[in-house]
Amino acid sequence: MPYSTLFPGQEPNEKIIKLMRRHWWILFKTIFLYFILILLPFVLKGIIINYTVLFESEVVSVVFGLFLSLYYFFIITLFFRAWLDYYLDIWIITSERVVNVEQKNLFSRRIASFRLYRIQDVTADVKGILPTFFHYGNVHIQTAGAKQEFIFKQISDPYTVTKILIKLVNWKKGILNKQGVLQNN
Repeated sequence: MPYSTLFPGQEPNEKIIKLMRRHWWILFKTIFLYFILILLPFVLKGIIINYTVLFESEVVSVVFGLFLSLYYFFIITLFFRAWLDYYLDIWIITSERVVNVEQKNLFSRRIASFRLYRIQDVTADVKGILPTFFHYGNVHIQTAGAKQEFIFKQISDPYTVTKILIKLVNWKKGILNKQGVLQNN
């Protein structure tokens, strides 16, 4: 992997095994929604122009232009916030721990981590037609720590992530050797 360090607090010998973001379909749905919201004023103006005489007044056209500018500023701001939330929410599996970097809002980020030996249970959760078709879902990690459950939300291929985590936990606990073979105790 080309990264020397990726996140704050990364230890010197810690290797990044897997870096995850939400599935691309989640971003696509967001972009599609904002695209519809951008086209909405054009459709409404076309309907109003064809069926009323509202835009014949110069004042109404100027006021509509002002509200349209404010509307687009609001939409672009919300889209930027949604994109930042998508892009900056990262889940990292390393050779030593699991790190959850979550962007709460524009100026607030929360980083939580726990060691692999604390993991007690890992489950994948895929619900619905689109998540099944596009292979995305949630991974629930049960730990022995103060916060008992971590959730990787809407990530790609949750079953593979679950297998990777279980293999790493078993290796850390000494159940598997580095080649992934059961140890005889």
